[in-house]
Formats: sequence, C-alpha cells, structure tokens
Amino acid sequence: MANKLELTWYGKDDPIKVEPRLLIENVELSNTALESNTENMLIHGDNLLALKALEKKFAGQVKCIYIDPPYNIGAAFEHYDDNLEHSLWLTLIRPRLEILWNLLHREEGSMWISIDDNEQAYMRVLCDELFGRHNFVAQIIWQKRYSRENREAIGDVHEYILVYAKSKEIFKAIRNLVPMSEEQAKVYKNPNNDPKGRWRPVPMTAQAGHATPEQFYSITAPGGKVYTPPAGRCWALSKSTFEQLLAERRIYFGKDNNSQPNTIRYLSEVSGVAPWTWWPSNEVGHTDAAKKEILALFGKENIFDTPKPETLIERIIHIATNPGDLILDSFLGSGTTAAVAHKMGRRYIGIEMGNHAYTHCKVRLDKVIAGEDQGGITKVQNWQGGGGYRFYELAPTLINEDAFGEAVINQAYDADALAAAVALHEGFTYQPNADFFWKQAVGNESSYLFTTTRHLTAVYLDTIKGSMEEGEYLVIACRSYDKGLDRAYANIAVKKIPQMLLDRCEFGKDDYSLNIVHPPVYEDEEVEDNE
Repeated sequence: MANKLELTWYGKDDPIKVEPRLLIENVELSNTALESNTENMLIHGDNLLALKALEKKFAGQVKCIYIDPPYNIGAAFEHYDDNLEHSLWLTLIRPRLEILWNLLHREEGSMWISIDDNEQAYMRVLCDELFGRHNFVAQIIWQKRYSRENREAIGDVHEYILVYAKSKEIFKAIRNLVPMSEEQAKVYKNPNNDPKGRWRPVPMTAQAGHATPEQFYSITAPGGKVYTPPAGRCWALSKSTFEQLLAERRIYFGKDNNSQPNTIRYLSEVSGVAPWTWWPSNEVGHTDAAKKEILALFGKENIFDTPKPETLIERIIHIATNPGDLILDSFLGSGTTAAVAHKMGRRYIGIEMGNHAYTHCKVRLDKVIAGEDQGGITKVQNWQGGGGYRFYELAPTLINEDAFGEAVINQAYDADALAAAVALHEGFTYQPNADFFWKQAVGNESSYLFTTTRHLTAVYLDTIKGSMEEGEYLVIACRSYDKGLDRAYANIAVKKIPQMLLDRCEFGKDDYSLNIVHPPVYEDEEVEDNE
C-alpha cells in the first residue's frame, strides 16, 4: 500500500534469513521425575533461531507471550551515530516480533512487551505496523521504584508494558478481572447493617443514545419525591427490572429515603475489577523486591541485574490466561516468567541465550519443582512443588563449508536428524511411516517428503513410484541422482541437498544477539538518593 504509515530505518529492506534448526532434548538436564509427560520447555540458544525452530509446530497455539527485550540504552554505541543504534536494534527485534505474532493463538492470543522510554516510541510504531493499530490494547505504566529518584533531571520511576492482541474484541471478552485491592474495597460500606454485608450505591442513569421505551419512567421515592431521568439520559434498568430490585431491597434512596435512587452492589458479588493502565508498585511489586527474590534464590554470587518481580508477571498471566494455557517468554533472563507460570498451573516455553539458562533458569525451576522456592508468589498460589520441564538445545547448523569452500552437510547429522532437518526446512512434519519408508515427512494428506543420503538410481526411483497411489505427491531430497530423474515423473520432484536449501536461509550463524547494549541496572531502593 503506497500510503502505508510505517517506521523506516537503514537495513529494514534486508531481512534476516533464519535457518530453521532442530531442538534436541538434553535428557540429563530435563526435570521429568515428577511429571514424565510434561510439555514445559526450557530452551538454551539464540532466541531468533529457537523461535524459528518452534514456528511450524506451535503456530497459533500460544495464549500469552511476555517479553522483556534489551532496552537499548546506548551504552555500547557511545562512539557511533544514534541512527545506527536504533537501526541495529530495530533490525534485530523485527524478525523476532514477526515470529512471535505468528505463534500467538489465532483468536485469543495477546502479547505483552516490557520497554522503557529509550525505545518505547519506536517499539510501538513497529508493533502497529506489524500487528495493526486496531490490535493495540493498552500501554501500561508500571511503577518500578517506590522511592524518589533524584539523580536525573526528571526522576525515572516507571517502565511501560505494551499490550497487543490477535483480536482486541475477543481479548476484552475473555480477559480475566484483577482482584480488588483493599484500597478499592473501601468504597463498600454497611451503614444500615445489611445482613448481606458491605455494599455501595451505583447510579441508575445512563446515556439515552440507545435506550428503549422501557427505560423512561418515573420513580417515586418512599419519602414521596418523584424522579425522572435528566435530559439526554435514561434509567439504566427497565421498569420491570427496577421493580424486581425494589422488591428485593436492592434500591437505595439515601439516608432520608427521598434521594435519587441508586442500585445496591454488594462486595460479595464483585469477582474483581477491570484492569487499568496504572500498575503501582504496592500492587505488582518493584525492582527492589525482584532483586531480593533473586538474592534469596541464588545468593550474591549469582545475582541477576534486571529481574522483574514475580507479582508483576503474575498479574499479566492472570489477566491473559487460564490454567493449562501456554505461555512463552523468549527473553527469559533469570527465569521469572517460567517460574511464575509453573506455580500458576500454566504450560510454558522459555528461551534464554546466555549461560543464565543453566545457572539461573534451570536452577530456579528445579527449586520450584522441589518446593524449595518460598519467595515471590509461592504463598499466594499455595505452591508446594511438583511438575516438570524438558531442557532443549539447538542443533548445529545443517550446512557447513569444506576445506575447498564447498557447501556440505554437517557431519553431526545422522540420517534421521538429516531427514527431520530437511523436513523442517521444507515445511513438512517429520513423521516416519512404518509401512512406506519413503513417507518420512508429511505435508498434507497426500504429499510427502523423503530424504536419503544415498545416490538415487532409476531402479530405486521406479520402486518408490510403484508403491505410490494415484493423487500422491512426493519430494525426494538426496545427495545425487542419475541424470534425468528430476524429470522422470510428474508427481515426484527430485532435488539435491544441500543445493536445494542454500538460498532458503543463512547457514552457520549461531548468534543473532540483541545484546548489543547493556540493559539497565537498577539501584537498590534502600540507598538514599542524593537530595
């Protein structure tokens, strides 16, 4: 679209071609003793490569995605032009967002992105472009500090959480309410000693734009005063509903029994309140609490500089999901999202590139499973241990260069791994058939992929053709084949590997790291700020 509003930057038109990698379970690092059939995944590796590995299998299945990417504060670019800084960051974040959006549940999925002022505006415009402005839900302000910040010209005490949904309307209908705080509950009182407990009056009028005739009538208070809706407004209740509530003593006419009528709403009937965009630290935690959680888990030797408090992630997961739903965090850090999801009975996929996957994420989840993590939301969720996860690592690149600079298949791949990898590249599902050896991978109900390391001969091809049924289509990937076999049959395509894959993606690159800058380091709240 010629007039499309979009964010532009240097390098945007040179998209990254990511190699689809296999995910290989490290059985020794998995924790499945208490739950052998667990679907939870902890993945070590570059998150762009890992997301690409997940894309086909999990497309449209993830209910909630939370990410806390590097904030790009510029520390690593002090000698470079600021334009380059943003360009690199945007170039690296865009393909991750594209895959993440594809992974979201097709109707009910929502994405939550933590960010600060340095890239908030750029991130928002980029998300608008990728996801559509109509799918923007809210920009939440999280109060990350509870003490005054006096070191800057204007103290930095908050961050943002951008919220997008696959369908804004569906998300509104299915999102969960948040528990009412005691401060919010103070409006509920019981001045008349109502046996049903605390209550508050709710105004009975509404805008008259879409009112029905049944919403226009007069009401006589017990004291004799007659009320009608003000100009441009109507009663929020039909006359029959009003009379029913009046009979149930659910209409309040003030202390003098002669004031404008209000409906009575009991505190016991309120399951929660609609989330709003201001999340204060006393409700969802702050950076100081988050650092104390990490300190309790790992000690001073393995401190993590930028954790989020468990209560913050708990609120996100509570709003966006229900027990059993799938959560994904591709910037897992110290493992907070996975730990919280585990305690809340959600399934999860967590991805971490750094050594934190081993030193923090795995260790933390092991403690959660063993019931040894007593911090964060443990008591609120009444968590006592259990569950499990599987630990995965990325397979090496499929294609290497030999001593002569020629592309060759990585010798680390055996026949089965090669077949699975080629299937992933070609968009097939690796699913070997016990009856037909050539039905290694399935595209749809009538298309198949067969990968072999042998030289394909005419006799061998004829044997395969003879076992195929009418309407079936087959792709054969092999190292070499007799001349002319690629044109022998209309329903059999013969291709050479690795040549068939070389233009698909970039092989041999293991790091598309977003750690191009240092993330923010929060100061302890206990330290007094200089006045």
